[in-house]
Amino acid sequence: MDFTLSTYYPIFLFLLAIIGFAVSALLVTHLLGPKRRTPVKQMPYESGMDPIGDARQRFDVKFYLIAILFLVFDVELLFLYPWAALYPWSSAPGEPGSFLPSEFHNLVFWEVLVFLLTVVVAYVYAWRRGVFRWR
Repeated sequence: MDFTLSTYYPIFLFLLAIIGFAVSALLVTHLLGPKRRTPVKQMPYESGMDPIGDARQRFDVKFYLIAILFLVFDVELLFLYPWAALYPWSSAPGEPGSFLPSEFHNLVFWEVLVFLLTVVVAYVYAWRRGVFRWR
């Protein structure tokens, strides 16, 4: 295949159009937008409430536990997607839809069940420890 610079001209023109549109939109909104500065507009605003107290206040560990649990369970469940995509749901072992050799089908199935059991045990453990209770 012979790729020359003229092959990429449509891509360069498209990128130039996107950048031009973004810059022009920013300039137009800056020039035409309202510019009234009032004390209310200059006041800090966070999460729908007026900020009260110091910005460097300590947070309860509960916030971090919930965030870490979300990440752990979310990432663990991400491991199920490749298995679900590659597991031969409708094709028999050895047929064209099957990506795994037939001797691995049972092994992979039981490994995924052990993985899911581990996730369930971790969830029950966190539940019993009261991590999900909001105090």
